[in-house]
Amino acid sequence: MFDLVYPLGDVPVLPAPSAERAGEEVGRQEMFPVVRPTGEVVGMASREYCHGGSRLLHPVVHLHVIDRNERLYLQKRSMKKDIQPGKWDTAVGGHVDFGEQIMEALYRETYEELGFTKYNPVYLLSYEYHSDRENELVNVFAAVGSFELTPDRDEVEEGRWWSLAEIHDNIGNSVFTPNFEHEFSMIYPKLVALL
Repeated sequence: MFDLVYPLGDVPVLPAPSAERAGEEVGRQEMFPVVRPTGEVVGMASREYCHGGSRLLHPVVHLHVIDRNERLYLQKRSMKKDIQPGKWDTAVGGHVDFGEQIMEALYRETYEELGFTKYNPVYLLSYEYHSDRENELVNVFAAVGSFELTPDRDEVEEGRWWSLAEIHDNIGNSVFTPNFEHEFSMIYPKLVALL
């Protein structure tokens, strides 16, 4: 696993300031690090700009929660989400904020979405995911055990445990986010190996 490498000095805000956006305040927006595939931070950009088709690579974290009964906890994305509302997805998924490291973002997102922080994450892999709206550097972790999970109803519509067989049966049926289906196919052997 790698971590983000922030430069010693300032990084550029993307897009570069212009006369049309002279009144925008960076401090009031959610800002993401813009990275190279190696994790080197080369700039910062707002959530809106990163999701607006800019194609800027920005880091995210995913946590798969699996129990010893071969069940994976999934969340149904809130209908308030701007990407893939109402679809089932990874237990925890979120962006790394500018200034954060990968593990800081993972624990923050886990607490915000499911209300827990007492677990030992296992790093599974990192990969680039490209969609028509964004480019993400996805850092994937797993946690194995029986946890007390309390979904945040603003972030998550509902959550439940799915058997691995049930997930396989529903792939390709528009039940899950495309990113979840892609990722699940890559990590399935690693999840089983953790049991």
